[in-house]
Amino acid sequence: MLSLPPERRAAFKSPIGPVLTDVNRVCKESTWPLIAVGDIVSYELTTSTCEPDVAIIDGLTERSAVAPEIETALEELPNRLRAENPPGKLTHSLLNAVTTALETTSQTTIVVDGEEDLAALPALIAAPQGATVIYGQPGEGMVRVSVDSAAKSKARSLFHLFEGDVEKALSKLAAAT
Repeated sequence: MLSLPPERRAAFKSPIGPVLTDVNRVCKESTWPLIAVGDIVSYELTTSTCEPDVAIIDGLTERSAVAPEIETALEELPNRLRAENPPGKLTHSLLNAVTTALETTSQTTIVVDGEEDLAALPALIAAPQGATVIYGQPGEGMVRVSVDSAAKSKARSLFHLFEGDVEKALSKLAAAT
């Protein structure tokens, strides 16, 4: 398990890509596979013109339960994997779920027991070049990250702020691409 010390969390406040509020623009500017991190992002994409190949959800938005209509819509997402991941952590369970979902050819939903807030990092590292990762930026919109060498490098740099066996986790994620 990797743990993010509280004093290093400020490094995660800046978005890795552009912040967009128009879901149609997000869809138009995205490439597949499309990975959505967060309940609201997954809901917005699912109910618009582009469904994510991988959706990572936890039933929460800004640490409160999502609205019932969002919960109902997300319950309909297919091929569910479960992962445990406490706040401020990245567990083997979550990393395994991300790599499994990206290896699957059908739409997959990762349901996190705990918190999915940090799941964009392993998704960026494990996703193939040319994919898109979209995650929520609280109070601002959706961050759209085109997966390329620069995005992967930024994600790896942030990964090194965690405590634990970072190299082992990075090796596992890199093997998925």
